Amino acid sequence: MNKLSPHEHLKDLRSRLGITTRDVAELSQQIAEAEGDPEFQISNAWLTQVENSDSVPSIFKLYSLSAVYRIKFTDLLRLYGVDLEKIGQHQLASPLPHTHLTTLEVYDPDRTVSFPVRFDRSFDIDNTNLVSRMVEVWGEVPIALIQHLDIRHNLYGYIGLTDNTLYPLLRPGSFVLIDPRIRKIRTLEWRTEFDRPIYFIELRDGYACSWCDLQDGRLLLMPHPLSPCRVRSLNYGSEAEIIGQVTAVAMRLTDPPLPDSADVSRLPGRA
Repeated sequence: MNKLSPHEHLKDLRSRLGITTRDVAELSQQIAEAEGDPEFQISNAWLTQVENSDSVPSIFKLYSLSAVYRIKFTDLLRLYGVDLEKIGQHQLASPLPHTHLTTLEVYDPDRTVSFPVRFDRSFDIDNTNLVSRMVEVWGEVPIALIQHLDIRHNLYGYIGLTDNTLYPLLRPGSFVLIDPRIRKIRTLEWRTEFDRPIYFIELRDGYACSWCDLQDGRLLLMPHPLSPCRVRSLNYGSEAEIIGQVTAVAMRLTDPPLPDSADVSRLPGRA
């Protein structure tokens, strides 16, 4: 069976619904009126042209077709070669040097999403203070499992390639899960460095991820004892604000393979 081209696929979708191009025009006009934007309107002549050529609809008209044809907007985008689930792959292919907040969007619960980890299927986020479970590295994660991570109530952070604050506990290039509901420094005692709370902090000019202490209105960003970084003292509230507590981490357990000509001394995490 030959694969349908995008315009043939659109025509097939409409035919299966038993509606005419004029029906689509009338229904799209209702959408345009509801949105207050004529860009959402699809004319009979326009749809006829799209169904018989390689023309690519605008995002507005694609939205209207998605609504009229009862098909996922993401499916229509993939029809024209745009797969939103690959955004994560492209982000990973161009890592940024500084620590920052990031997103993990779920566009289709029936698919997998590219993410730089493969979580253990017994992953339990609800009963974790710092690191819920070590993970395997670089793979695809089922959307159902990602949804279990309670994305709506958590943020994600990325440890920049030049950020060695908590190295080797948190390697540069790691992803961390942040619970924004925990924004106060916990004063409870901890037995090991793995029990000590880690916080994600917003600064005037960026972000940081570290252990924290609060002394006389100053927020102290505490690096790992083996890190080359120094303690940073910032005015709490005006120069630094805690976004939330890190509750999980996904990171490489080893450095990525080096090209033959690589300078090892320049890689993140190398002393």
